[in-house]
Amino acid sequence: MAKLTVEQKCEAFWTLHESGCFVLPNPWDAGSAQLLAGMGFKALATTSSGHAWSCAKPDGSMQRDAVLGYIRSIVEATDLPINADFEDGFGESAREVFESAQLAVATGVAGFSIEDSTGDPYAPVRDIQEAAERVCAARDAIDASGSNTLLVARAENFFVGRPDLPDTIKRLQAYAEAGADCLYAPGIKTRDDIAAVVLAVAPKPVNVLIGWNSDLTVKELSAMGVRRVSVGGALARAAWSGFYNAAQALKHGRFDAFPSSPTGSELDEVFRGAAQAKRCDERHR
Repeated sequence: MAKLTVEQKCEAFWTLHESGCFVLPNPWDAGSAQLLAGMGFKALATTSSGHAWSCAKPDGSMQRDAVLGYIRSIVEATDLPINADFEDGFGESAREVFESAQLAVATGVAGFSIEDSTGDPYAPVRDIQEAAERVCAARDAIDASGSNTLLVARAENFFVGRPDLPDTIKRLQAYAEAGADCLYAPGIKTRDDIAAVVLAVAPKPVNVLIGWNSDLTVKELSAMGVRRVSVGGALARAAWSGFYNAAQALKHGRFDAFPSSPTGSELDEVFRGAAQAKRCDERHR
């Protein structure tokens, strides 16, 4: 089967946002991306934290070129639409965000996000007007490219310890006005807060992060009007948890913490099939 073009992936990604609610899991490398693709998910998203941890770095410390390389590796790993966590846009000025956004589009992603966090614990989120200008710069970069890449804007209030719902909503509305196609406020958890955000930015789609144990279900989120659900670094943390627990057992002389599934043979089969599909695609180009 012929590999999908970037335009086809973007079209499929936009279609997913039109109705219902889909899950957007976050692989941290090519292997986890292929495994998720083989499980039947319809789209994937990168994770800044999962990638950083795999490089022995804290979240938010990776340089732009490394992040672009990671994004490209996920795009190339599967034929699914990929949404990139592009952090703050990797630029101090709106002009620099424009240039970075052009590079993000060039990776072949179907969408990417720009957040308003600063990394400064004393002033963790940018002024709304400045943040909106940066979203506008990313919008301009997409439009200049002639692509149909979906732009996501993130209000980080709750994520950085400032759970101010009215300010979060004000920010999301400003970012929608600046050209964002999908809105995202990571860290909101209650049903009332989620419903308020969905209502405030309607009809534009909303992404909800579920990165913790939650009694919410996709069915319930869909009924609330949420269009997509991502998990951030949660899958990467799950992998690290298994590794850490097994290593702790080894440290104490035990071998009873290794998981029984998946087996090495099962993983070999997953990646053997992916490699064969890639060779077949290359022969038919």
